[in-house]
Amino acid sequence: MNTLIAITGLGVFCLLFEILNLRKAIVPITIIGLLGVLALNYYEFGSTASYYNNMITVSKFSTTFSSLFIILTIFLVALSHNFYENHPTKISDFVAIKVFLLAGGVAMVSFGNLAMFFLGIEILSIALYVLAASDRLNLKSNEAGMKYFLMGSFASGIILFGICLIYGAMGTFDVAEIHEVSLSAELPVWFPIGMILMIIGMLFKVAAVPFHFWAPDVYEGSPALTTALMSTLAKVVAIATLYKLVYALNLVPSLDNQDLLGTFENIVVIISIASMTVGNIMALRQVNVKRMLAFSGISHAGFMLMTLLTVATSAGVLLYYTAAYALAGIAAFSVILYVCKNQDNEDVTNFHGLGKTNPLLAAILTGSLLSMAGIPIFSGFFAKLFLFNQTIQAGYIALVIVAVINSIISVGYYFKLILAMYSKEPNQERTGKPFLIYAVAIVSISLNIILGLFPSLVLDLLN
Repeated sequence: MNTLIAITGLGVFCLLFEILNLRKAIVPITIIGLLGVLALNYYEFGSTASYYNNMITVSKFSTTFSSLFIILTIFLVALSHNFYENHPTKISDFVAIKVFLLAGGVAMVSFGNLAMFFLGIEILSIALYVLAASDRLNLKSNEAGMKYFLMGSFASGIILFGICLIYGAMGTFDVAEIHEVSLSAELPVWFPIGMILMIIGMLFKVAAVPFHFWAPDVYEGSPALTTALMSTLAKVVAIATLYKLVYALNLVPSLDNQDLLGTFENIVVIISIASMTVGNIMALRQVNVKRMLAFSGISHAGFMLMTLLTVATSAGVLLYYTAAYALAGIAAFSVILYVCKNQDNEDVTNFHGLGKTNPLLAAILTGSLLSMAGIPIFSGFFAKLFLFNQTIQAGYIALVIVAVINSIISVGYYFKLILAMYSKEPNQERTGKPFLIYAVAIVSISLNIILGLFPSLVLDLLN
């Protein structure tokens, strides 16, 4: 709770920098503030508490995922210094929106009441709508913001309708009470229908098939830094929230006891396979790097949904997978921001010869793509290894076989970009070595490798 208050206060503090005309200090001061919030969150680790009539609950799950969100936000705020240098009068607004988005993410994994759950979703979603359309003179950005706003509003409405049905069935928004009733009583039909609607809305936020159609266009049209935020922080928040929702509301037995669309596990298996397959096959056809990473994110959403099949024991694996994926994404987008700055697009041709003109950034981008593909020694390999092992133990061998095949397919489009960097001749001159972009890229890929070498650093946090 103290973490959430501190994040909200930091967001308000960011807005004061505009009034005080201290725009140059906004990024370093915000990073220092977020480091302080991270320390505060570490101080709360291991404790359990509830606040405001159980609206907010503190647990190991909430504090560990909140720490990951804060670390990702620090990287994204650091990248803001160079990305918004042509809009110095607006940087305080952009940074403040990112901090408020973080507050929404923390609320989404700390909810003890469905009202707080929905409030967190709306805080995060509205911030993303604004950031997607923040390049107001770019028609693609305007289109991306409008598409995301319309589709996101429909998804939020579906989630809200589901919450209303659950309230009608249970007479309460309190998650603990709903969980207790679901264990001991015969559930009204409105409860599973409400839960299905909530899951549909959350699958949109995760960008899982068949609720993924918005992602490629929105990722491509949004400013590159906003795409980085959607691909890493927003996706990690959404999948962690969906996991908590399924676990906290005792969803699996509740739905399996109802004759609605088959068992919950079968639905998860179908959506997981569809997301992995569609995401990878469509990514093979892309020439725009942001669209390619959008379909890659859809594929990874399919992998992460596999944790719902072992929801009682896979919190540590989910944390490790999301950390590995997000750190690789941050490293990749750091390089993309550098390479595609002042370019009209983010096509693969912009990366031709990067291995010759800037070997360090080319190596970092290569490492991040290899991690996403699941190649050792990067943590992406071990994330898939732990996930597959746990899924096999649960008896879903066919699903793991499909996942392995999809991992092999993904190598094709990741290596298309790697080959462009090392086998093509440079087609443009790149000047300058922005310190913060280099720092974020190096630190994020280093953390990715460290997690690969020492996975217990993360896995043991929730075991």
